[in-house]
Amino acid sequence: MFCNIAASSVRSPVTAATIALVFATSAFAQSPAPPAEIAKLPVVLLVDLGSGQALYARNSDRRFLPASMTKVMTAYVAFEEMKRGKLRRNRLMTVREPTAREWSGKGTSMYLLAGERVSVENRLHGIMTASANDASVVLAQGHAGSIKGWTFLMNDAARRLGMTGSRFASANGWPDGGLTYVTAQDIVRLASAMIRDFPQEYARYSGRTSFKWHDRMLYSHDPVSGVVKGADGIKTGYTQEAGYNFLGSAERDGRRLVMVTGGATSEAQRAEASRALLEWGFAEWRTRPLFSPGERIGLARVQGGSEDTVPLLAGHPIYATKPHDEDRPIRLFLSYDGPIKAPIAKGQAVATLEIVVAGMKVGGVPLVAAEAVSKGNVMDRLVNGFKNLLS
Repeated sequence: MFCNIAASSVRSPVTAATIALVFATSAFAQSPAPPAEIAKLPVVLLVDLGSGQALYARNSDRRFLPASMTKVMTAYVAFEEMKRGKLRRNRLMTVREPTAREWSGKGTSMYLLAGERVSVENRLHGIMTASANDASVVLAQGHAGSIKGWTFLMNDAARRLGMTGSRFASANGWPDGGLTYVTAQDIVRLASAMIRDFPQEYARYSGRTSFKWHDRMLYSHDPVSGVVKGADGIKTGYTQEAGYNFLGSAERDGRRLVMVTGGATSEAQRAEASRALLEWGFAEWRTRPLFSPGERIGLARVQGGSEDTVPLLAGHPIYATKPHDEDRPIRLFLSYDGPIKAPIAKGQAVATLEIVVAGMKVGGVPLVAAEAVSKGNVMDRLVNGFKNLLS
């Protein structure tokens, strides 16, 4: 008979780091005024990924129509399937005749022809750069057998990523009566996961301004890549119902920002707002380094494992973000649902470091297991179960 430990939310201060990093308490002004270009947009969000802090948010939890930003989830699912060995980059998929008849030349397109065999590699370039609706459908059907099968994978990924305000019924974001929707918080969560989990694929397919397919040059509508320093994507979206949307990102000196502008009334308004928001994020805010990649931050309790705890590390540089001309008190908290059930893989994201900067919303960045923890034998589980009961 084994000890059963009920999982609960654990939140504890990271004491040593807190003592080292809290600034002297002093009066501070309000956060910097946002750029005027975003004033009329219904949905806006700017997040600093290294701290998880929202530098600006308007209606970030409101559901809205993503249009072609949906294709970011299609690409993410493809990357996951490639990592699992279920999808190969050089795999050729044949364009079905009904698919070509419905989708070739419909909206943004690769103009794929019935019977044409196209690699996953070219299809992903078509999806991420040219926002090709037909490429998205052919990928979905070719791998999952149907759009329904593919959207099952999309929604499963959304569930695992904690995208609680989003649903996908389309592989490409074509109007579907509102069945596909997202929130800005969720789509930033997706972008963060793509950048964190698949950095090589992200660099390979995101931020390209053009893509040549056969004798046709296809261009991206991305308003920041090649214009804003450090910008490298990610995806625009437009339909009459959704308006002009954009999920964008830029990195400078190891600091990465991700932003969403939703519901712009024109392509020009979307471009101006997106560029201004990124520049404002870099100019008006600065960072305070907290942890380097691989640095140990704390321990999490483990249930049913060969060890009763697992060390937690930063998988990437972690810092706090504050207004450029101010020092504000910082507090850090370790948060996870625990004890964490074994087995645990090395590098698995199992906890969150909450970063609390005075006067700002709480930020959070994922922490990963420093080592694998296998399932324990009978004695391991008995001893560690009692340890957890007593701790």
